[in-house]
Parts: sequence; C-alpha cells; structure tokens
Amino acid sequence: MSVPRRRALLQATLALPMARALRASAQDGPYPDRPITVISPWAAGGSSDSFLRILAQYLTGELGQSVVVENRSGAAGTVGHAYAARAKPDGYTLLFGTNSTYAIAPFLYDNLPYDNDRAFAPIMLAGTNPQVLCVSKTLPVTDFAGFLAYARAGQDRLTFASSGIGGTSHLATELLMSMGGFSMLHVPYRGGGPAAQALVAGEVGVDFIDAITAKPLVEGGVVRAIGISSRERARLFPAVPTIAEAGLPGFESSTDFAWFAPAGTPEPIIRRLLAAGQKALRDPAVRERVMAQGIEPIGSGPAEFAAYLAREKAKWGEIIRSRNIRLAP
Repeated sequence: MSVPRRRALLQATLALPMARALRASAQDGPYPDRPITVISPWAAGGSSDSFLRILAQYLTGELGQSVVVENRSGAAGTVGHAYAARAKPDGYTLLFGTNSTYAIAPFLYDNLPYDNDRAFAPIMLAGTNPQVLCVSKTLPVTDFAGFLAYARAGQDRLTFASSGIGGTSHLATELLMSMGGFSMLHVPYRGGGPAAQALVAGEVGVDFIDAITAKPLVEGGVVRAIGISSRERARLFPAVPTIAEAGLPGFESSTDFAWFAPAGTPEPIIRRLLAAGQKALRDPAVRERVMAQGIEPIGSGPAEFAAYLAREKAKWGEIIRSRNIRLAP
C-alpha cells in the first residue's frame, strides 16, 4: 500500500470516532434544539386554544425555538390526548388539556385508548376559567336565591343547555342540581357557543357560560348573570357573587387547563418547561392577555397538580356515578 493511501486510511479511521462523538453531543445537547409541537385537543378559537396560543408566543422567545400549536379535536378532547399519548417522550410533542378530558373523560368512556395516569407526566396546572351561571330573561328571577326557590318549587319544567354531554358546563349543572335539590331537563349542544345562543334565544332557561363569552351577553342585557361557579368571584364579574356565597356553600366548578408531556419524558426537560411556563405566567403582558380572557393564571407544578387531580377525579367521578351520566353509544 502506498504511503498516500495509508495516510488517507489512517485519517479516515481517526475521524470516525470523532464524527460519532459529535453526533452524540448534538443529540444530547441543550434542550430544545428544534421546534416544539403542543397538541390542543379542541378546535381553534375556544378558551383553551386561545390560552395556549398566548403561552406559545411567549415560550417561543423564552425557549429559543418555535412552539407550534396543533389542533386535534374530537370526542371531547380524547382524540388529541390519544395522539399525544403515542408521542415520543423527548419534549418535542406536548399536550395542553382541560379537566373535562384529564379528570372527567375516564369516568365517561369505557374504552379509552390510553390511561391518563400512565400516559402523561404533568408539567404545570396553567390556569382556571370560572363559569357564570346565566338565566334567560324569560325566567322571573334576578338573583341566585330567587332562582333556587323557583327551581325547587318546580313551577315549570326548567331546561338547561350545555356544550355537550360530559363537558364542564354539563357537570357543573349536575353538581348544582345535586347540591340544590332540584332537577332540570338537559339540552346538550355542539359547543359552548351554540349553547349560549340557545339561552339568548330563550330555547333554554339556564346555562353555565365561560366568563369571557358571558361578559358581552350580560352587559348587552340579553341574559342575566346570577352566580359564579368558582371559589372566588370572577375578575370580569366583580359584582356577581359566587354560588357558594349566594346559597350553596361548598359549590365549586371551573374549566381548568394543564400542560403535559408524554410519560417517560426526562425530568430535566420537565423542569425546563415548568420554569419557562411559570415565567410566562409571571410576565405582566402575558397575565394581562390571559386575564382579559377571563382566565386566572396559576402555574403550579407537578407535586401540586397530583393533589389537585385527586380532588377533581373524586368529585366528578362521584357526580357521574350518582347522576348516572352516560355518553350515547
């Protein structure tokens, strides 16, 4: 073998381990090193999707990579959850879910293609969205006490709207009836928007509506707000008492938003995402935009999330069982 050929072979041999080391270094480099996709299991335009897009815009700058929202809606959010559950646990496909799916759906569906407790690692409980108990102007009530007396008297067959069977507006009303000792006829709609419009039109008498959606309806005088579902009064409705204040102590319900990674995602990545998410929710501009949507920022981490989730599952599981709520086959 000639000297030039031996020299070339030696150089190639020495270069091979160096190339492998460089590739390994690139793979194990600082996270993230490419765009991140966050699955939104609901259609674009709703409160969950709007909240996520506000966070994604901030996180793109904070993480130094594009954070892209991908809508995969269907089956009360379970389609998007199933997709995220199959993702590689590398921090590049994440999930932004609501309690109607991660705390309620397991009690409504017999054969979910994933196990919430095993499929996901929580990153952050991001925020909570109080609901406003609204009544049609056709009802002869102006406050919660009057409504409760009217409903218990059973003078009419009251009807209530919801965004669909098993959604948070439906279950909040089931909780209300259970604690209040009265009944109403359920009229489910395909989403919160159509349900609110049915209330405006007088097709139904009662509806729990997200605060941001309820605000122009109440201010326009087309429906009446008589109670807030959350533990504290809603920022957008400071004069409207909570339902617990107004006559049903202990009543509490809301739409809550949480950020997840597939189970098995390395702990350093979870910590990196949690720190970035909490920083986003402390940013004044982000907080202003989020609260303008009627959402209260939270930002609690995995440990607090575990305790919260246990309470949510216990409450809604009992309501679903005791009220015999079933999804149509």
